[in-house]
Amino acid sequence: MSEQTAQEGTSRGGAGQERRVVVVGAGMAGVQTAVALREQGFTGTVTLIGAEPHQPYDRPPLSKAVLLGTSEGSAFDVDFDSLDIELRLGCEALGVRPADHELDTESGPVPYDVLVLATGAEPVRLPGTEGVPGVHLLRTLDDAERLRPVLARQHDIVVVGAGWIGAEFATAAREAGCAVTVVEAADRPLAGALPAEVAAPMTAWYADSGTDLRTHARVERVEPGGVVLDDGSRLPADAVVVGIGARPATGWLAGSGIELGAHGEVVADDHLRTSAGDVYAVGDCASFPSARYGTRLLVHHWDNALQGPRTVAANILGEHAAVYDPVPYFWSEQFGRFVQYAGHHAAADRMIWRGDPTGPAWSVCWLRDNRLVALLAVGRPRDLAQGRRLIESAHPLNPQSLSNPTLPLKSAVTTT
Repeated sequence: MSEQTAQEGTSRGGAGQERRVVVVGAGMAGVQTAVALREQGFTGTVTLIGAEPHQPYDRPPLSKAVLLGTSEGSAFDVDFDSLDIELRLGCEALGVRPADHELDTESGPVPYDVLVLATGAEPVRLPGTEGVPGVHLLRTLDDAERLRPVLARQHDIVVVGAGWIGAEFATAAREAGCAVTVVEAADRPLAGALPAEVAAPMTAWYADSGTDLRTHARVERVEPGGVVLDDGSRLPADAVVVGIGARPATGWLAGSGIELGAHGEVVADDHLRTSAGDVYAVGDCASFPSARYGTRLLVHHWDNALQGPRTVAANILGEHAAVYDPVPYFWSEQFGRFVQYAGHHAAADRMIWRGDPTGPAWSVCWLRDNRLVALLAVGRPRDLAQGRRLIESAHPLNPQSLSNPTLPLKSAVTTT
């Protein structure tokens, strides 16, 4: 029997309902996988293992509500006891032995019949700064708690990286009254996420908020009270916050035989199964093939961690082979603007603006063969909602109608 056939066989039917499912990672993807299993009727044992000691919590509030002290935390509103989900918190996963169906942890081996990898991503550290006092990351509840008093004291702060997390943290720090300088190695914010002409208007948002944005700038070193850039200039800094990206948290899988991709992510198929029998992967730690976009996607956003678990649960129960091919979606609140994105624009052959990008509300549409493949909406939530449905339906659109911001996006649908 092939590995794939064996995997499908052990994931289906009858006595399989009494199997042991172990989920590694107690963030959104892990929690939602455990909940989805119960919601879809799984009656076997479900164990959720998390490295952090805290009750499982949501991460988006960390970059604002927790930082600014308007929330003490963001624990999931899930009654794990009533769902008969066993929590093992403060328990770090150390490795997997697929042939033995065992997960190795700090507390010893944990046997499983089905294993779900949901360990998320971890922030990339600025080289040479590990252990340097005053240098912070923002990924966990403990990170946010360490940064909260920094903002409360209205310190001078240098943020390294003008990506999504850097902009969100800078927004919170300015709201707290801190002097903020953002250092970005590229020539614009969000250089790795958006085309230059789309990201360019966002540069003004920094100045409008009183944030000093330094582009074409790299950190040479961090020293007490300051950051020295590669051009020799020195920026005052009581604290440095690093937001230069994240990578899948999969280092602990070394030697397991589970296939990893070029970015260190777990390589999953369109059912979110890995190369190892009875092992699935979901959320930030996994990539999956998209028939919609004709490429493999690695999506580090909240909605992916929310949607994927339903597919994993359905495939574990084995009642039908559920395929995972979502329209990626995320949002960001920064500098008084609500920014939303749906889709994947890399393969687009045309880009259309809706509205004035120097104004408070505008959108950008990406088309391929006159069909919408992605959309960025700034202050236009209706565009996003309609656009997401249009991406899913793949209806042909009239570009001229699409470019008129006074017309609903859905009015651009054409039958020709």
